[in-house]
Amino acid sequence: MSSQRPAMVTGATWLAAAAVAMTGVTALMTVVFQDELVRAWAADRSDAGAVEPPAFVPVAVTMFVVVALLAVVLLSFFREGHNWARIVLSAVVVMVGIATFAILRTNPPALFLAVAIVSLVIDLAAVVALWHKDTRVFCAHVRREA
Repeated sequence: MSSQRPAMVTGATWLAAAAVAMTGVTALMTVVFQDELVRAWAADRSDAGAVEPPAFVPVAVTMFVVVALLAVVLLSFFREGHNWARIVLSAVVVMVGIATFAILRTNPPALFLAVAIVSLVIDLAAVVALWHKDTRVFCAHVRREA
């Protein structure tokens, strides 16, 4: 590839990787704060004794593994200028943001809440960088060269 990667493409790559890393931090915190999450979930429910609490840990860990592996593949294609990878990577980051936002509905502990908010900010920044003009032009230019 003869064209140089713009700074925004590098930024988008790092932000998308940071979004995935924050998913890992969230999964780790789900393991650490499992009891607190279940208590917070049960506190607002009148049927908490009759309903089995959700299994937060397997969902968080599985989501992290799947998202991380998918992101590695998508980032490698995106850095080569494939526009479809930029679009799919954007969708993955948005889905991670939606999942993080869903966690906020459970009234998590304060530290968990802070990490989730930071994660949402990183997700937003990653999507903005992935759709920035320089990033779109880079992907369109590489596509025409191929």
